[in-house]
Amino acid sequence: MLNRTIFLIGARYGIARGQNHLVSFISRLSIAGLVIGVALLILVMSIMSGFEKELRDNILGVMPQATVYHRNAIEDPQALVAELKKHPRVVGAAPVVQLQGLLSQQKRVAPVIIFGIDATQEQNISKLPAFLPQGTLESLAGNKSAIVIGRGVAEKLRLSKDDNLSLILPNDGNNSPTVKVLQVIAILDTHTDIDNGLALMDIESAAELSGYPGQVTGIRLKMDDLFAAPQIVREIMQNMSDDYSGVSWMRTHGGVYQSIQMSKNMVSMLLFLIIAIAAFNLVSTLIMVVVDKQGDIAILRTMGASTYEIMAIFMVQGGLIGLIGTSIGLVLGVVLSHWVTPFVQWIERTFGVQFLHSDVYPITYLPSELVIADVAKVVITALVISFFVTLYPAWRAARIQPADALRYE
Repeated sequence: MLNRTIFLIGARYGIARGQNHLVSFISRLSIAGLVIGVALLILVMSIMSGFEKELRDNILGVMPQATVYHRNAIEDPQALVAELKKHPRVVGAAPVVQLQGLLSQQKRVAPVIIFGIDATQEQNISKLPAFLPQGTLESLAGNKSAIVIGRGVAEKLRLSKDDNLSLILPNDGNNSPTVKVLQVIAILDTHTDIDNGLALMDIESAAELSGYPGQVTGIRLKMDDLFAAPQIVREIMQNMSDDYSGVSWMRTHGGVYQSIQMSKNMVSMLLFLIIAIAAFNLVSTLIMVVVDKQGDIAILRTMGASTYEIMAIFMVQGGLIGLIGTSIGLVLGVVLSHWVTPFVQWIERTFGVQFLHSDVYPITYLPSELVIADVAKVVITALVISFFVTLYPAWRAARIQPADALRYE
């Protein structure tokens, strides 16, 4: 059905410049609509995928994927670590002392969550060394007067490396709070919202401040599959006493992930509608071409062209317009996805502005990750829509009767 002559006629109708000016304008408008829709959809989906990647790699690379807590404190953490590692899907475990307190510098105060960590074991379950100056964890180990604070905390308290601050911890009952003077040995900078409320200490020093010297409050876990963490925690808790409880990252940071996914789905749906609207412009283009080319259609019919061959001509024309628009949009979207992060960073440096703030967004910069599956989904959808919208105009063209078309020629 689709021989060389039919393809050439359909291609000539689709890209020839000598046809009706209005038809040419609508045809170019259809291509432009597809280009914009495909490019924007690829760009937005890459940004959403970038947010998801940063949540997975940066935030959950520092914060625990799951934590097992005891009602009071864990007396023998190494034995519990060995027991938890027996689970086939737990790839790493390390003890932690978790505290909540205030950091104070002069009259400035910032609430923080303090992780007392074991520097030797922490490297096996998190990416903390990647966000700290080299040797920071080694300097933290055994140093009871050292603390690492997040970038947001440092800015709020106007602190820098080697400055001193006061740590204030509440006590149970009517006892006065515990106050300890510490020295900042490094600034944690993950470019995420955890920089606004996280501090790190040596595990032994944190245990003394917790009121349970030599004991820990929990065990941090690293899983083989991040998204299976809730199920793995449930399996672990089934074999432990009621004194223990487990929390996965889905409870602590699952809201951020769900928000990213919901935003990605909503924006994708809206942009798919833009592609659909642009593709439906093909209907107007093809119907006007059918009206403009009635004489040509009649001549082709009298020369022996079948109904299916007439339909194929206009399907080739619509498909060619869809292919051109989708291809240009694909290239433009890939280029924009690749350059959007450095371009936004350049604007922020040049004009001294910051578009994303960690107190509102989970990260402080605009990420982008091009996922081949998302690109393929966009391209295939655009091509499929472009193909199906050509069916009605092609069917209208095939119904034209030669005698009626040539009567007034």
